[in-house]
Amino acid sequence: MNIVTLLPFIVLIGAMFLMTRSAKKKQAAAAQMRNDMQPGTGVRTIGGMYATVKEVHDDTVLLEVAPGVHAVYAKNSIGAVLDDEEYNRIVHGDDDLKVDGAVVPDDASSLTGDDDAKIDLVKKDEDEDAEPADTEDVAAKDAKDSKGGKADGEADAK
Repeated sequence: MNIVTLLPFIVLIGAMFLMTRSAKKKQAAAAQMRNDMQPGTGVRTIGGMYATVKEVHDDTVLLEVAPGVHAVYAKNSIGAVLDDEEYNRIVHGDDDLKVDGAVVPDDASSLTGDDDAKIDLVKKDEDEDAEPADTEDVAAKDAKDSKGGKADGEADAK
């Protein structure tokens, strides 16, 4: 056989090997993370629930989901083991972030320098002094458009 005909198959097999290798590395890292869990650490389940680890068994974990409320979960349902700072920030709302640089505001209001200039986002009527006759004309146009281009009094001439 010619090497040119085998080249696409070699490339395909190589790509499949690289994809499965990276997936196996991710699975091994997740298993190691779950095995390194200790009682008292904060975790996030794959369902997005935050809890504290109370006991670790072979295949299960006892989690405290609220003060005095315990639930047994499979070890595979733990999505991430969080460090204490991140867990307290998310669960308890502690905003004691240690920032080395400048703090960037959430909006651009502090960048404008003019605190009195506020944007009015309320929709205003175009013409509050419109006469009632205008609304009748609009209603007649709507009726004409909905009937295929004919006004109320017009009929088909066939």
